[in-house]
Amino acid sequence: MIRIFRHYISSAYLWLLILEFCVFFSSMYLGYTLRFLSVTSWYTGSAITTSSFVFSGVMSISCTGMGLYRRSLSLQDYNLLARTCASFFVTGIIVAFFYYFFPAWRIGPGVLAYTLVLAFLGMMLTRYLFYKFSSTDRYKTRVLVIGSGQQAEKIAAINDLFIHRGFTIVGFVALPDETPVVDKDKIICVDKSLNLISQEHNVDEIVLALDDKHKGIPLDDLLDCKMSGIRIMNIMSFYEREQGIVSLDNIQPRWLIYCDGFAQGGLRTVEKRIFDLLASLMLFAVAWPFMFMTALAIFLESGLKGPIFYRQVRVGENNKNFEVLKFRSMATDAEKNGAQWAQPGDKRITQVGRVIRKTRIDELPQLFNVLKGDMSFVGPRPERPEFVAGFNERIPFYCERHRVKPGITGWAQLCYPYGANENDTIQKLQYDLYYVKNYSLFLDVSIMLNTVEVVLWGKGAR
Repeated sequence: MIRIFRHYISSAYLWLLILEFCVFFSSMYLGYTLRFLSVTSWYTGSAITTSSFVFSGVMSISCTGMGLYRRSLSLQDYNLLARTCASFFVTGIIVAFFYYFFPAWRIGPGVLAYTLVLAFLGMMLTRYLFYKFSSTDRYKTRVLVIGSGQQAEKIAAINDLFIHRGFTIVGFVALPDETPVVDKDKIICVDKSLNLISQEHNVDEIVLALDDKHKGIPLDDLLDCKMSGIRIMNIMSFYEREQGIVSLDNIQPRWLIYCDGFAQGGLRTVEKRIFDLLASLMLFAVAWPFMFMTALAIFLESGLKGPIFYRQVRVGENNKNFEVLKFRSMATDAEKNGAQWAQPGDKRITQVGRVIRKTRIDELPQLFNVLKGDMSFVGPRPERPEFVAGFNERIPFYCERHRVKPGITGWAQLCYPYGANENDTIQKLQYDLYYVKNYSLFLDVSIMLNTVEVVLWGKGAR
């Protein structure tokens, strides 16, 4: 893992992106060669080079948008073939527009057909080799866990969630008077110094995962390991790096005070506002036809029985309420029994509403909230005051998510499905706190690109 602007990026997937960029770039050159094996080419070398850069760049961005370089994809969500085909389809459309506006670099259908086939085959081969070699322990971080209780067991389960497993646990060191709950075969007998144990097992990193923070920590042994070149990580930093969350099970006010991040104001506010305005105007320029058709569809379905837009009070930055604007997707009497979450197969949702909620079109009017300044393009999703009041009382640090403007899309929406109960709210809060802690323009752009995946796959929609 490497950290760019406080956000953790998988070095393995970064290398995969670079490698596949080279594959896409080479595909056009090879496709050009195959196309003109028997006839004389009428293209210049500079035109092919420019077209290769355009194709490989657009293809890499499309794959990023489809989540193909996101390390947190689960086996259930992966769908390599579907995501790859969607990437090629989007690339084909964008490249066609590019060639239309820049005819000097236009590539004929024959070369493009060869290029697409070769790029697809090259990508499949690259992915096969990547997962084959990256799954071996040789290329994973070898982790030794200090502790054998509940927290240690949770760390052991992290790898089971993702298709790419970036670390392997070599063993657990049980502390005195600790009741082990991890696999007993993984518990290492401490019959020598921690440094020698680490050397025997080729340990790269030691993680402290203690149920009882007051238990004696072998400070001298840990210092010896640290000075011998072994990384020492606390459990908060480990979760932040591996899962992209701020772990609520382990958070303490002292950690919040001394940790890096949570910067507010200054240049950060200015750059985010500029990004919000540009991103919203660009999306509106593309989305306005869909917004018009949605408004027409709602009117045809409901006539004069209900409004096209739906206004709802939400909690914004610094706990200030504002009215969020959405396309109406439910019946006008949807909340006659009070505020409630949407459930699977919710009968309150209209026929048009099912479509626009699934595709997130119902969220598009929030672009006006962004332009007005009530919301950001990227940030924690705004919640209703009726729910927030209870969450503030029952969920520690829930109010901290309101340190920033809420967003149309966010880190939690990218990493976690729709929240329909308080437990889901707790899980999403961990992602929201990670975003507030590690905000950067780089993270905003990354989330915005990957939101394409959320829309196309209907993640979190209900």
